[in-house]
Amino acid sequence: MIRSRTKKVLLVAPKAFPDALMAGYNTVRQVSVQTAIFPSIHEVKPDVILFDYEHMGAEFEKVLRRLQSNSFYRNIKICCYKNKEHTRIDGMLKVLGVSHFFYQEDLERVSKSKAALNAVNSVIDASLVNWVAGVA
Repeated sequence: MIRSRTKKVLLVAPKAFPDALMAGYNTVRQVSVQTAIFPSIHEVKPDVILFDYEHMGAEFEKVLRRLQSNSFYRNIKICCYKNKEHTRIDGMLKVLGVSHFFYQEDLERVSKSKAALNAVNSVIDASLVNWVAGVA
């Protein structure tokens, strides 16, 4: 996962997308039409572009090659959200400029651990409230 949150993100994905990836960003612009990617890059001037691999389909390689060939896009980090890991495809995408990969199972694992942590915190909070009520 990306450790430092950047200011501007361009999300290239369909309307239904996991909100967990976008938490903590100031400005997120979503583009669902592939022909609007490059005009949006020039408008927003994003620090990160997050692509949904399934949504991009066969056009993904062309877009990555165009991003890699132009020096204007050099400082933009490219991230990719995928349903599952595939070593050969991920290696090719890494060569084409993708810096980070996010997988569906990673997001599910994070949400389960947060739910467990919230449950433990609520039990501790309840026991502290009961203890303080007994003292007073």
